Amino acid sequence: MTTGRSGRTVRDLRRGNRGAVLQKLYFGGPMSRQELGPATGLSSGSVSNVVGELIADGLLEEAGVVDSDGGRPRTLLRVSPGSAHLIGVDVGETRVRVELFDLTLTELARAETPLLPRGCYDVGPIVDHIRSGIGAVLAQAGVGTDRLLGVGVGVPGIVDREAPGGAVVHGQTIGWDTVPLEALLRATGALPQEVPYLIDNGARTLGQAEMWFGAGRGARDAVVVLFGSGVGASLITDGSPEGGSTEGTPLEWGHLTVSVRGRRCRCGARGCLEAYTGAESLLARWAERGGGGPADAAGPADEEEALAALLTSALAGDPVARDVLDETAEYLGAGLSDLINLFRPERILIGGWAGLLLGPYVLPAVREHARRHALRHPAARVSIDLGSLGPDAVTVGAATLPLSAFFTTGGRRTAPPAAPEQPGWHTALTRRG
Repeated sequence: MTTGRSGRTVRDLRRGNRGAVLQKLYFGGPMSRQELGPATGLSSGSVSNVVGELIADGLLEEAGVVDSDGGRPRTLLRVSPGSAHLIGVDVGETRVRVELFDLTLTELARAETPLLPRGCYDVGPIVDHIRSGIGAVLAQAGVGTDRLLGVGVGVPGIVDREAPGGAVVHGQTIGWDTVPLEALLRATGALPQEVPYLIDNGARTLGQAEMWFGAGRGARDAVVVLFGSGVGASLITDGSPEGGSTEGTPLEWGHLTVSVRGRRCRCGARGCLEAYTGAESLLARWAERGGGGPADAAGPADEEEALAALLTSALAGDPVARDVLDETAEYLGAGLSDLINLFRPERILIGGWAGLLLGPYVLPAVREHARRHALRHPAARVSIDLGSLGPDAVTVGAATLPLSAFFTTGGRRTAPPAAPEQPGWHTALTRRG
């Protein structure tokens, strides 16, 4: 194999060219061949060769024609939605959600399984939920695994993706101590060995989804907050408008100490931000002050229903419910001020089921408290808003993990890194016609 001065082989260059064309059409298309040259920096000959390969592989398709100035009409190209499939999994705080998407992230099928009893994070049942969910969405859509790029999984906790044998999850708040989740999923036999499982922190997958497709588009740096039973965040330091180079770092923001010897957090420490802002703590404080919440046997047992009941009470003028929400907004704003001072982001976006539910009520107060506690200069340049992708954002973000690998490999499916190489894995997603 010929190697250039940079150490890149001809195969590397071809893969990079394929990825550049796919990425440009995915985020900026449809485009003509003539437009792709300046957009990607490739010569017209390279564009012609790459487009020919991608059409033969079934990854691109024609999307109409446009008139040109005095010349022949130009054919527009786009990524073919049905040329590949992606699965996103959200191991959430109340349920496991599995969604199947086409290549353009249009949802094709979904399956949800509640965690019963509430908050039960036993590893075995969760692995079973993911396995059965994968089978269910493939069956609903009537598709096989031959075009499946991979399964992205968003989880609470710290993910060690370099561990021998596959990704390992350290989820202290849910009782996961060095859980070899990738190996456990692989052992279920739900998918052929050539289909990878890609596992990452749920706040990071939420952040990537918002930066690629949601309220973060156009920002170079942002913090995306996951506000649910607990709280977490992801720092996005290279948010490319094209999406492919986004780099996110999950932050265990919920476990910053905001009150020495304060409330006990579910991680075991005292005074964590999560102990004052997470929905679980919020409902506990409401119950302690004589309101509803999980401690009230007559009230709703589901955490999402209970939080909706709290909000309803606050909007109806209940002083206890209003005080709890006001206090939560103050702690949340103070916590955001730490992120503003530390990272000076351009945007802060709040997502997660609790954030989206409470956001319209608490957001003005959160903004006020954040700016009051932050330094003036970084506070003046940051905007604080809600995410725009709704409650499925973590699942969409999880699906971007195999999508990102799709761009990196130039549209070719590769074997999971931990598996021995087998013939036929470095092939196009679809057979050539």
